[in-house]
Amino acid sequence: MSALSIVTADGPFIDSGNTAWVLAAAALVLFMTPGLAFFYGGMVRTKSVLNMMMMSFITMGTVGTAWILWGYSEAFGADAGLGLVGNPFDKFGLTGVFSEIVGYVPANADTGAAASGGIPAAAFVAFQVVFAIIAVALVSGAVADRVKFGAWTAFTLIWATLVYFPIAHWVFAFSGYAAETGGWIANKAEGLFLGGVGAYDFAGGTAIHINAGVAGLALAILIRNRVGWGKEPMRPHNLTLVMIGAGILWFGWFGFNAGSALGAGPQAAGVWVNTLGATCTAMLGWLIVEKIRDGHPTSLGAASGVVAGLVAITPACATVSAPGALVVGVIAGVGCALAVGLKFKLGFDDSLDVVGVHLVGGLIGTLLIGFLADATNSPTAAAGLTQNDGLFLGGGFGQLGAQAEGAAAVLIYSFIVTSIIGFALDRTIGFTIKPEDEVEGIDLLEHAESAYELTSFGGGSARSVIAARTAPLESGDSEPATKEGASA
Repeated sequence: MSALSIVTADGPFIDSGNTAWVLAAAALVLFMTPGLAFFYGGMVRTKSVLNMMMMSFITMGTVGTAWILWGYSEAFGADAGLGLVGNPFDKFGLTGVFSEIVGYVPANADTGAAASGGIPAAAFVAFQVVFAIIAVALVSGAVADRVKFGAWTAFTLIWATLVYFPIAHWVFAFSGYAAETGGWIANKAEGLFLGGVGAYDFAGGTAIHINAGVAGLALAILIRNRVGWGKEPMRPHNLTLVMIGAGILWFGWFGFNAGSALGAGPQAAGVWVNTLGATCTAMLGWLIVEKIRDGHPTSLGAASGVVAGLVAITPACATVSAPGALVVGVIAGVGCALAVGLKFKLGFDDSLDVVGVHLVGGLIGTLLIGFLADATNSPTAAAGLTQNDGLFLGGGFGQLGAQAEGAAAVLIYSFIVTSIIGFALDRTIGFTIKPEDEVEGIDLLEHAESAYELTSFGGGSARSVIAARTAPLESGDSEPATKEGASA
């Protein structure tokens, strides 16, 4: 208990220590979106890096605005029925939210239990919005190099409203905590076939990673492949950026997972350690696969293994033991390393392996809870809270059934609604740029900029090419200035 908290037995109070931790964690998670921009930006070709980074950055503008106006209310407002979505008008524009406290537990006169403090609802708003932002940004990696920036911007707003905000309500809105009546996965998921006891997703394996991963799959199937995909090498243009981005993501992810405890205590500390352990073994697992399969462990493999481990431990970080976290990590590292090659066999161009890492990694972490959940040695148990054991610790099939139900529901809903959104945008404003514009370079086409001014473009700088493309026709000219080769 923070020394600065105002403790009363008959009224709500703010725990300043917990509040400070949640605000710091929110800042860490916000930093992950620029980290993702570096990670994705380094993986594309030189002519696409700015567009790729902008696809992440724009989500901070669109999703952040929507969250304040109606997104928070959709996720944590009064349930509109069946635990499916919050009323977007209940807390529209955060009406009344700044005076609320999240997580306060009053004193119990019958048992003599002391009152416990909460955090300002505004801190909870801040923590949850950065989740929403990066969830949308993750999808962009599946459609790199070929999507109109205007269409992508529209997609971020529509997808957040119709897919992410409702699923966040399903998974994160616990009745009596941040919402009066919350979502069906958070409160009532029981495994349709096996009579389970409620799905666990501590920090967003379903709501964020399965959700974004399957959305990326839907878009990759819907829109055309990149020009030359499967025939020409499309290597990362800057592995230094990739490694920097992976490092920032790993750093920020401690806020992502440990911050989800919403307090500075034993659970947050245990989650921090589990997040570290799983990420370490995932990186090792990916590199071992590369060494055996390809003969060389690569820096791209190390960075990808780090992200795969972080993804997989996200849902499980509070419910497995430290050895269990190591197992989750190594299975994710090996599994995702093998999964990223499936796109070539199945014929969909998932540009930056969103499906292979986030969908597969999210499924691995979510389902492994059903096998490895440890009611005795997990961070949740250390915090004095109850949970169920997984199958391997004598808990039976119930938890596994609940995990599968929650994962399947998110996967199916997100895939269907994302496909509808993508199809509608493609048939109205068009989703992809022309193939010839992709060959020339999406950075110049969409942003009139080039990431690097070190290489000449047709005898002049990128700036001169931009000027030529945008200059009015001179008297006597019969056609616009020629687009000079800007491909890398």
